[in-house]
Amino acid sequence: MTLSLIEGLLLVFVLGCAIGAAVLRDVLASLMAFAAYSLGISIIWVMLEAPDVGLTEAAVGAGIMTILFILALANTVRPQENGLFESLSVRTVVLVGAFVVVMVATVPSLPAIGADGAANPVVSGEVTQHYIDNAYADTEVKNAVTAVLAAYRGFDTLGEAVVVFSAGVAALTVLRQEVFA
Repeated sequence: MTLSLIEGLLLVFVLGCAIGAAVLRDVLASLMAFAAYSLGISIIWVMLEAPDVGLTEAAVGAGIMTILFILALANTVRPQENGLFESLSVRTVVLVGAFVVVMVATVPSLPAIGADGAANPVVSGEVTQHYIDNAYADTEVKNAVTAVLAAYRGFDTLGEAVVVFSAGVAALTVLRQEVFA
């Protein structure tokens, strides 16, 4: 598996943001690193040809969650401590390291993005072929993507819509109660 320059830079950016969110002592700086991480992950989802997941990640992760965290931060007291980074325990480093090793061992076994035929079981699988062959007959929708999202994956799509709607309502409720002076 080879990465393009953009993919490599995006991966380094996301990893840097994740590490920054975990080890920065300043809560606001950590929050900004988390928001940048979430935005980077949403771009990765778009590059993986999953724009619906990318849009949801951008809206909920980078958008609404960042707003809610900033509002929570504005309502708390910031401790006056010295130091830029949080200290890490050996146990935490070992656990995170083990997780990274598992991910590094697993990711290369995934099919390449855009791989055709037998190299990509998603494309050559019988479920995909069933969707392609029967989308119009089963759903009477002319667009196969719409048929999959609205009919075959209807409950999943409904769940995503409920999550985004709930997050929006929660954000509006919190914003309505806040007085910005």
